[in-house]
Amino acid sequence: MKELEILKKASLAGGAVLAAKFGKVTYRLKGRANLLTEADLASQKKVIGIISKAFPADGFMAEESPVKETPNRRLWIIDPLDGTTNYAHGFPVAAVSIGFSENGEIKAGGVYDPFRRELFLARKGRGAFVNGRRLSVSKTPSLSKSLLVTGFGYDRAEKAGFYCGFFSEFMKLSHDVRRMGAASLDFCWLAAGRTDGYWEFGLKPWDVAAGKLIVEEAGGRVTDFAGGPWAVGPDMGSQTLATNGLLHAPMLRLIKRRLAAENR
Repeated sequence: MKELEILKKASLAGGAVLAAKFGKVTYRLKGRANLLTEADLASQKKVIGIISKAFPADGFMAEESPVKETPNRRLWIIDPLDGTTNYAHGFPVAAVSIGFSENGEIKAGGVYDPFRRELFLARKGRGAFVNGRRLSVSKTPSLSKSLLVTGFGYDRAEKAGFYCGFFSEFMKLSHDVRRMGAASLDFCWLAAGRTDGYWEFGLKPWDVAAGKLIVEEAGGRVTDFAGGPWAVGPDMGSQTLATNGLLHAPMLRLIKRRLAAENR
């Protein structure tokens, strides 16, 4: 699949930009807690340049530029630097995330972590891999034995109590809860069996397009908080629950119960 090869090339090139600029950039604010660095822009330019050269008729949905749609219904969904806040503070948890969609379906995805030199790749129906090794989600059977992951949206200051309510409940039921600050890696580490379940509100398509496919191709499950599937579009990722499959029902029950209580 040529798209997967180009995706791999673009991911590694974007990651090289992030590695070269790490610890050398300043940032500006797009919002109170939404940071932008020159590394975001340089990585995105490199990634889009490589993909555009190979597929000049394709469209793009990238975090740092307007959406470019095309009649062929082929769309590259790109986060050139997922984990910008981490990166800007010198905290080495960040990645390049690229998903390829055709006719409204994610067909390929890649996430490159330049700090651990881990390249996660998936192709629809062909499995998921990290550095060539096949991925498989964990077999953890219950929340009481699980390690969970979450993240908080950019409205975290206004909704701190809301987000921490979910955190508190899951913390009481699991071994522990982690918060890494890079959604693409949250998906990938779940796919690798390093964690067992992941939930988050308010993500964007570029945060999740690649990770969703990687988790599913590793045997996991990804839905919204009603238990329904995602469609490729602007709302993809607004409600994210990803698990090894075994934990999906109990995590979904807790989230639904908590949401019902919040809405009373």
